[in-house]
Amino acid sequence: MQKYGQHFLANKGIIDKIVNAVIDNMRGNLIEIGPGKGALTLALLECGINDFTLIEIDAKMTRHLRKTLPSYAKLNIIESDFLDVLPNSLPRGDLTFVSNLPYIDAADILFKVLDTPGFRAAVFMFQREQALKLAALPESKNYGALSVIFQAFARARSVCRVSPGSFNPPPKVDSEVVLITPLLKQFFKDAAHKQHFKELVKNAFAYRRKTLLNALSEVYGENKNATAKILNACGIKISARAEELPAAKYIDLAKRAMPKKHT
Repeated sequence: MQKYGQHFLANKGIIDKIVNAVIDNMRGNLIEIGPGKGALTLALLECGINDFTLIEIDAKMTRHLRKTLPSYAKLNIIESDFLDVLPNSLPRGDLTFVSNLPYIDAADILFKVLDTPGFRAAVFMFQREQALKLAALPESKNYGALSVIFQAFARARSVCRVSPGSFNPPPKVDSEVVLITPLLKQFFKDAAHKQHFKELVKNAFAYRRKTLLNALSEVYGENKNATAKILNACGIKISARAEELPAAKYIDLAKRAMPKKHT
């Protein structure tokens, strides 16, 4: 029955912690991404949450869910890759997400959720190494492009650490359940600013061994004097490297006039 490299959560104690985190932070409609065999789905139903949406990519799993979930449950099952689901296919209003995320697509799913209208909270399980990056501080071991982009939109709090033995079959790495909530303040003036910020961060960390002055001049095809002026206007040292800047500095940098290759 296993497909798409799933690792099915089987530890009831961990499932209960996830359910409790959902109950404590749920706002509006609940969406479960990748319910698999339905272990978490059943636990949510048993706690009285019986009207929510499931999005499952595997046709065999959706058939299994329709056969085994209790008839009283008011569940909307969407058979699709979450990354292909259009926003108008989701419930309107406030949205809460829950998922044992597939490791390979975790970052893409996370960023799509952050961009989803109505997003209010998510309880997600990540590979632990990836979870640590979400809250990592500048110049720390785990700080990278994922950290910067995430921290511009949301905050993360650990719910619990999960050992490989909690899954069937067990993965080769530890996992971590994280509560994610959006920042109350939005820092982007428009969609173009937001997109430019994401590209800027990825480009900066792609050349993280270089100074930002050299990296950005090379990426955007601008002379170093012009790039230096932009960095100075943002209060950034010309000797700074990608991992030294917090998200706020990248947001400011992306708002300034950018080199010609970008425009």
